[in-house]
Amino acid sequence: MSATRARLLPAAVLGLSAVLGLTACSSGQTAGSSDGSAAPVSGKISLTYLQKQGDQEYFVGEAAGAKAKADALGIDLKVVNLGNDANKTVGEVQSAIAQKSNGLIVVVPDPAVGPQIVQTARDAKVALLTSDDQVCATGPAPASCAKGDLVPRIGFSGEQMGAQVGKRAAEEYRKAGWKAADTRIISAWKQDVTVCGDRVKAARAAFDAAVPGVTTLDVATDNTPTGAQDKVAATVTANPGVKHWVVWGCNDENVQGGVTALQNAGIAPQDIDGVGLGAYLACKDWKSGKPSGMKAALFINGEDVGALAVRTMYDHLKNGKEFPAEAFAPTKMVDAATWQTAGVSCG
Repeated sequence: MSATRARLLPAAVLGLSAVLGLTACSSGQTAGSSDGSAAPVSGKISLTYLQKQGDQEYFVGEAAGAKAKADALGIDLKVVNLGNDANKTVGEVQSAIAQKSNGLIVVVPDPAVGPQIVQTARDAKVALLTSDDQVCATGPAPASCAKGDLVPRIGFSGEQMGAQVGKRAAEEYRKAGWKAADTRIISAWKQDVTVCGDRVKAARAAFDAAVPGVTTLDVATDNTPTGAQDKVAATVTANPGVKHWVVWGCNDENVQGGVTALQNAGIAPQDIDGVGLGAYLACKDWKSGKPSGMKAALFINGEDVGALAVRTMYDHLKNGKEFPAEAFAPTKMVDAATWQTAGVSCG
């Protein structure tokens, strides 16, 4: 997710509807397949997994899951850390193709590079799959992309995740006995990332269904803890007199940054209802044993996504199985009392 992470699971894999053949592109290839006439691989498969923010804990886990699955399947896998550099994405895609990768799995730092990397993969007849964030084959904005032009994606359901976050935030709100008049919701996310928008919209819908009437303040961030902290600090300053705050966002980074800004502004942890998305940062608050406004978080496991992405690519290249439009890993809500038993890795 930009500094997104997104991690995030036990439900059955969902949404495995075929994407091939939905919409034809001017190249004559189906939009969803992205690899055009990529030939099946009879020998050893070589894959490249290109990740934004590869040093972020979620993506470290995703790479580990991908490597473990690649080893089990006899795949030669190279993992590349793109950081937040969109230009590097294009160069590394070209490099992977030059090094004879049979397939590319990409988490883009910026969806605007989507059309270029899709065309590059098609021209080389190399299979392309995305994980976590969506990529559009025909334009820079996945949110305005025709469904058939979205590159097949492995990750999580933004709507399902957001609904779980909103539901838990409402439960914490009711448990605290707060009132709408002196409460505000901070909804923080990078607003050009489609999956982020899906998450926060679903969170708001689920919260409103349980607790109507609480005002929401949308906060545009860069999906990093420091970026969210700065923007939320300014939002708090602009809204004096609010006693209680609900915080959710695209990922743990946004919520942790928001909770930190609120606590730095003198808001007590008991007056903050933060529900993270990822649990990889939330767990650090709980691990410390200190009071925190981070009340819960949706655990998303990057290892599951990495493994599923590699398996999906393998099935496509080795067995000719069509890519699903989307395939989702499962999620689980955790808190200070349950995160350890749920298997959250907290570095």
